[in-house]
Amino acid sequence: MSKPFQFKEFTVNQDQCAMKIGTDGVLLGAWATLNHHPFSILDIGAGTGVVALMLAQRSGAEVIDALEIDEQAYEQCVDNFEFSPWGDRLFCYHAALQEFAEEIDDTYDLIVSNPPFYTEDYKSNNAQRDLARFSDAMPFHHLTQSVNKLLSETGKFVVIIPFKNEDECIALASAENLFPNHILRVRGTNTSELIRSLIAFSFEKTVVNYEELTIETSRHNYTADYKKLTKYFYLKM
Repeated sequence: MSKPFQFKEFTVNQDQCAMKIGTDGVLLGAWATLNHHPFSILDIGAGTGVVALMLAQRSGAEVIDALEIDEQAYEQCVDNFEFSPWGDRLFCYHAALQEFAEEIDDTYDLIVSNPPFYTEDYKSNNAQRDLARFSDAMPFHHLTQSVNKLLSETGKFVVIIPFKNEDECIALASAENLFPNHILRVRGTNTSELIRSLIAFSFEKTVVNYEELTIETSRHNYTADYKKLTKYFYLKM
């Protein structure tokens, strides 16, 4: 049985969730922009609820909704929300994204997602075919279509994806008038390849601000940048 994960200001139970707490979710929760002071936040594919909980800790947003299709994960997310210090601002829906997007009239000022990845290496020499296979295997186009409907006019959409899929995801988002404003590329160590991209999109076209983050100098020795990003969450940072 997975032990509860203890953060500085809240605890997350994860024994009912297939997706355990990992670096991806913590990166997303710590990095997602709050500079526009969102009133309402939506976490798509919430899992344990960790990203929504981190955003509740970081922001004064009055509405923080989460969406989770898996029943066990949904029930665990609800419990984690209820036992947190911000239970009155957090709510989890048990629904599929497209169904939710069709039924909800409200929009959100910040939408975040740590979507399921298609991890098989499938690159061919045909960019169009790769894009089709990619969006078929991981319906990122469903995500961007729904975000186009659910995001407020001045809202931000922040996602974490494999670095190798950055171009495809930007192309799919652009088709929905969502444009990258800020990209953080992540590598495990100084000598390893880039593994993740965190991208902040909006309906506004801007010059993209690119940054890089290295997580460790060696096993369990974290870089100053990573410590700075996560210090309000991890107990040992």
